[in-house]
Amino acid sequence: MKQFITIDDFEDVNFAIKETLNLKNNYLNNKKYYKNTNRTLGMIFFNPSLRTRLSTQKAAHNIGLKTMIMNFSNEAWALEFENGTKMSGLRSEHIKEAAAVISEYCDMLAIRAFASLNNKEKDESEVVIKSFLKYSKIPIINMESATAHPLQALADAITIIENKSKKRPKVLLTWAPHPKALPQAVPNSFVKIMKHMDVELSITQPKEFELNPIITKDIKLYHNQSEAFKDVDFVYAKNWSSYKNYGHISKGNDDWIINKEKMNLTNDAKFMHCLPIRRNIVASDEVLDNKNSLVIKQAENRIYSAQYVIEKLLKNE
Repeated sequence: MKQFITIDDFEDVNFAIKETLNLKNNYLNNKKYYKNTNRTLGMIFFNPSLRTRLSTQKAAHNIGLKTMIMNFSNEAWALEFENGTKMSGLRSEHIKEAAAVISEYCDMLAIRAFASLNNKEKDESEVVIKSFLKYSKIPIINMESATAHPLQALADAITIIENKSKKRPKVLLTWAPHPKALPQAVPNSFVKIMKHMDVELSITQPKEFELNPIITKDIKLYHNQSEAFKDVDFVYAKNWSSYKNYGHISKGNDDWIINKEKMNLTNDAKFMHCLPIRRNIVASDEVLDNKNSLVIKQAENRIYSAQYVIEKLLKNE
């Protein structure tokens, strides 16, 4: 593995999940610290972050890497990604020079750049992360791109394995309300990694909010949320905007909130969400503060998903 952009970059997804769990258990049991690798991880953010930034930085420090961090939203020159353009506008640095310079300063680069939700074709082309792949000389890690969030998905997978009570649990991904239009990156990657696991996955969402049908192929879909909740073992709540009517979000689905009544339909299910979460919009206080809420455990596991990926890239230098 020379870079980590999607779940598909793992040669064997289930082996990666198993190894991430082993890494976590060995690290916690032995309080293992690695020798200084004399390597530097660059981290650049085009969008806000809390868990992704801190967990990836913590993971890097656990294995002796230094970190350099820059927010391109307010700390760096605006980047131009088009070739052959006359740069007479607001964008004063081209990706060709920026990526080359960062490659001189860092040994590995992690990037976070959300979807615009304005242009489906452009978002799916992953202009930002693929431009860095093209013009950088160092490994690239995806800290969430327009269509994928593989570090989150890996953390979600190990969270389910750690908390399942039967061999093949029923996992439900449910759409939830949100006042803003959000990308499909998290649900895309969650569905992809669940397809590799021994789980029974289903998805529920309003009709106008179905995900990319290529990604959800062969997954059981519900438009009746209460029906979908019956007897499931894990409920993963997430908002996403429309894929078909790209970027659209409606205001008429507030009743899709995850509440105690819906969770009572499940098999005493564990509740999951990638955070941040809008309380009493996406899920009620009763759900989030319940003993079955795994949201903090998911956030902790982000350390080990990032640490596994960084170690894997270091070994394959």
